[in-house]
Amino acid sequence: MNRIGPTRENGMNASSAFDYSITRTVDAPVDKVWRAWTDAEDYGTWASAEDVTLDVRPGGAWSAVMVIPGGGKFTMSGTYVEVVQDNRIVMSMDGPGGAPTLMNLDLAADSGGTRVTVSQTFDNSEE
Repeated sequence: MNRIGPTRENGMNASSAFDYSITRTVDAPVDKVWRAWTDAEDYGTWASAEDVTLDVRPGGAWSAVMVIPGGGKFTMSGTYVEVVQDNRIVMSMDGPGGAPTLMNLDLAADSGGTRVTVSQTFDNSEE
């Protein structure tokens, strides 16, 4: 379970959970994709974020001001739960207006590129 707070084990109905997973293969080596997620300047460039701070280690904090189309901005922050160099990051995400969730990022070499999988679990599809 990737939710911080109520879980299937302590009261949440398993059938009400909403899981998603997105997998794409990008034409870049794993170490470069890893840097895109762990270097503040690289992350800011590809994620369209400002004021990025990344302390990529278990227990380390991260924050970024996300810039959305049209110029709107919102702050995201959280902490790193699990970090496996060039392979996996699990981080909490404290977004605007909602309870924190965990996001999993998994990387794997794939024919000269990198297979990137991002996944999360929410209490329901509306989240």
